Amino acid sequence: MARPEVLEEIKEAEDEADEIIAEAESDADERLSEARREAEEIRSEAEEEAAAEAEQRHEEARSEIEAREEEILAEGEKDREELERKARERIDEVVDYAIDQFEEAVNAQA
Repeated sequence: MARPEVLEEIKEAEDEADEIIAEAESDADERLSEARREAEEIRSEAEEEAAAEAEQRHEEARSEIEAREEEILAEGEKDREELERKARERIDEVVDYAIDQFEEAVNAQA
């Protein structure tokens, strides 16, 4: 093989190698871009799921708080009614006591 032919084959091999390298770099760039896009989708989905989970937990906590609030209010209402009942039962006793105290004060002055 003559020297010009060898040089031509070397040039062709170098061109082919450059082409293979360019294709490989392009393929690597495409794969990297695709991986970044997929990673962004995964991150975005994870954020949405986390936000939904947080909202669900918030609503559950709100429901628990409201239920407990209702229990406390019901207990308070029951206690208030009991105190009122006891107070009504003692009205006559308190009136009698007040009258006795008044009579003692009047008698002590006389």
